[in-house]
Amino acid sequence: MAYLTKEQLRAMGFKAVGENVKVSDKASIYNTDAIELGDFSRIDDFCVISGRVAIGSYVHIAPFCLVAGGEEGVFMDDFSGLAYGVQVFSQSDDYSGRSLTNPTVSDKFKNERKAEVRIGRHVIIGARSMVFPGVELAEGCSVGAMTLVNKSTQPWGVYSGNPARRIKDRKQNLLELEAQFLKEQQE
Repeated sequence: MAYLTKEQLRAMGFKAVGENVKVSDKASIYNTDAIELGDFSRIDDFCVISGRVAIGSYVHIAPFCLVAGGEEGVFMDDFSGLAYGVQVFSQSDDYSGRSLTNPTVSDKFKNERKAEVRIGRHVIIGARSMVFPGVELAEGCSVGAMTLVNKSTQPWGVYSGNPARRIKDRKQNLLELEAQFLKEQQE
C-alpha cells in the first residue's frame, strides 16, 4: 500500500493534519477543507471520505470504507476503527415516496434526514456494517460484522444484528493497555 507524503497531504488542503498520518494514494477524499486527520490515523485503499469529518488519533479506516460526513459531520474519537467495507452516513434520503431523492434534485423537493454521527473512543465497527444518521456509538462499543446501526448505543457493549442490539458487555482491559501504549510512545 502506498501512502501520500506529508507534502502531498499538506497540498490537498485538509482542515488539519496531525503527525504520522497515513492516507492511501488510492483513497478518494473530497471536501478536504472540512476534514481533520488526527495523529497516527490511517486511511487505507479504496476508501471514500467526504463532507465534514473529524478523525481522532490512532484511528484506522480499513479498505473499501465510506465515511459520508455531509453537512452535519462524522466524528471519530481516538482509538476507534472501521473494518473492511463499513459505511457511515450523516444524511439519508427519504425513501417513503413523499419526496424526490438523490443529489441531482434541489433540496426544495427532498426530505433528507441530516444528523451528525459520533463514534466514541475505542469503538470498533465490524466488516460490512452500516451506521445511519444521528447515531452515537458510545465509548468502548464493538459492532459485529454486517450490523445495521440505526440507534445510539450504550457504553462498553457488544452489538450485532439487523437492527443492532446489545448482546453482551465488552471487557475494558484495553484501557490499561492504552495507558501502557501511550506511555511507551512518549519514551
